[in-house]
Amino acid sequence: MRIDWTSYSAPGLHDELIGPGGGARVAGRALARYLTELGGEEIGVRQQAAELAIKAMGITFTVYHEQGGSIDRSWPLDIVPRTIARKEWNRIEAGLRQRVGAINRFIDDIYHEQRIIADGILPISIIASSRNFRPNCMGVSPPARCWAHICGSDLIRGADGTVFVLEDNLRVPSGVSYMIENRQVVKRVFPELFDSAAILPVDDYPAHLYDMLAALSPRPHDRPEVVVLTPGIYNSAYFEHAYLARQMGCELVEGRDLTVGDDDCVYMQTTRGAQRVDVIYRRIDDDFLDPEAFRADSSLGVPGLMRAWANGKVALANAPGAGVADDKLVYTYVPDMIRYYLDESPILPNVPAWRCGEPKELEHVLAHLDSLVVKPVDGSGGYGMLMGPMSTQRERAQFAAQLKSAPRNFIAQPVITLSTVPTFVGDRLEPRHVDLRPFILSGPTTYVTTGGLTRVALRKGSLVVNSSQGGGSKDTWIVDTEV
Repeated sequence: MRIDWTSYSAPGLHDELIGPGGGARVAGRALARYLTELGGEEIGVRQQAAELAIKAMGITFTVYHEQGGSIDRSWPLDIVPRTIARKEWNRIEAGLRQRVGAINRFIDDIYHEQRIIADGILPISIIASSRNFRPNCMGVSPPARCWAHICGSDLIRGADGTVFVLEDNLRVPSGVSYMIENRQVVKRVFPELFDSAAILPVDDYPAHLYDMLAALSPRPHDRPEVVVLTPGIYNSAYFEHAYLARQMGCELVEGRDLTVGDDDCVYMQTTRGAQRVDVIYRRIDDDFLDPEAFRADSSLGVPGLMRAWANGKVALANAPGAGVADDKLVYTYVPDMIRYYLDESPILPNVPAWRCGEPKELEHVLAHLDSLVVKPVDGSGGYGMLMGPMSTQRERAQFAAQLKSAPRNFIAQPVITLSTVPTFVGDRLEPRHVDLRPFILSGPTTYVTTGGLTRVALRKGSLVVNSSQGGGSKDTWIVDTEV
């Protein structure tokens, strides 16, 4: 049965494929024609083929339960991709480069002169109360004064088509392996489209990641030893850790595999003896990175690692302390950072936000809890939020108490109705809400993925896209419409 687009409707929303007049947007015209010809039954067959391929390839993620324990699940992929025109993407990419450039200047400033505080742009209280500010990073200068080497910024599109930055993930951002694997699976099920459409590639990311990491080596004239440091097989992103290590040809190590010598160099235990490590792509939070510097009870990290890094004997990506900018309260100041450090107007706007630590803004939030989204400033994964319009009176009362007792720990934002993409449901296509996480690599040069990981809320009407809470994913096509 052919797809009938006249019955596909996303009233009042921005659909990424179908425009308000019912026709396909320019970047998705070839896709819309293709889906029309395939029909619902054949799309269903190919969706099943994709799910079988994901199982065969062992693409999984881990879900943790509140009661304790965890379960591995196959990665959820809807095969109908999201399409964006290259011309539009060029502007988004420029905005991401600008944003991460300012963020890196900010982090370096915070751990050195703190000019942005002295000049009254950002209050000292925000840094003093930040859980992710690391005093033992003061005065340290990582290579090229770059701290956030890998950033995953979450983007959303509002009803009028405006692209907003929802948050910046700077500590251990995840999801890029799923972006690459999504492309591989969709290539299998839609091979005809990749032969005819000008879809920009994403599979060069591991090579760019390795080159960026290698450039950080304290021994630039030698072939660097780069390793990926993982907390272990029980981490929810272990699939990604192993995948990236394999794609880069690097060793995947745990803290117990590394030691810091008397010379402050880091060594990896191998069958050939101790081997010096130059660069560590660490997928462990600061708190667990070095029991001598942070949590003494951590068995995941490496004793002395901070000392080795501070003395320039090993490079760490992302650098310890980069999380000071991975704070939703600091996020509200990023447009100010862009103006302050770069003397430029922000290309990509933030979602408007209220800082609950400011009395007048707290008063507004408390009076409008039923219409706002309230987020913990150091939260992730969609946990600990209040979705005002979907909340109960009891939940709002509980949140109000939290806000009054610790207002600095929260920001509030208006509900942005996310854009939609056709998603296969039963035997037809229905709109489902999406966001987008591109990845930005910062080093001697800056690289932005062509697209990113599109996350989709699989439940009808839901705005929660996180895979840990029932969301799924889509391949993201940046289409060169001028070829």
